[in-house]
Amino acid sequence: MDQDTFIADAWEVVGRKVSKERLLADIYHTAKASVGLPIARDSDAALMFRMVLAEGRSLIAQRNAIEDRAVDLLKNHRDYQLLTSIPGIGPINALTILAEAGDLRRFGHHRQFLKFCGMDLATIQSGTFRGQSKLSKYGNVRLRRTLWMAGQVAILQKTNSFRDKFERYIARDRHNLHLRRKAYTAIAAKMARTVHGIIKRGEPYRPFFEG
Repeated sequence: MDQDTFIADAWEVVGRKVSKERLLADIYHTAKASVGLPIARDSDAALMFRMVLAEGRSLIAQRNAIEDRAVDLLKNHRDYQLLTSIPGIGPINALTILAEAGDLRRFGHHRQFLKFCGMDLATIQSGTFRGQSKLSKYGNVRLRRTLWMAGQVAILQKTNSFRDKFERYIARDRHNLHLRRKAYTAIAAKMARTVHGIIKRGEPYRPFFEG
């Protein structure tokens, strides 16, 4: 495949990017120089690579089957409809939240839900020593992971309050890894508050920018 053909075929796959043609050309030239390219089709390396790809495709098929089943079971469930209106929450994340948290209305305040998820702050103290405040992580690990993953997806999407908060959080130093980790944690906590809020109010998510 020549470069022009590759760029034409990959154009829609890459999505919206600045200087997309230059990016695809760079990918093409990098692939041509790849150490993994000049191998025989029936080599052991190619065989193992196909096995890894097959495993990945199998996992994707299982995920799709779970998504389809979740939609069939919950498409008329009001809380499911509310959850899937939030950026980053699809059928599997919504199913996990409902399965792990149950009826979120039983939490009178979002801080109670944060504590249930293990996303409340805890400080180690001993005598006069006071350590740094960190997430307690005493709550439901599967729920906490789901909210974290939903936040990661949300900040990659277009206009929404999660992405806006993340961009503002890292604005002073975008390449500071510690700052980015704190921003990811803040987004996960915001996701938990949003999940609790929309279920409590019974209103779908509104994609507005925060002040």
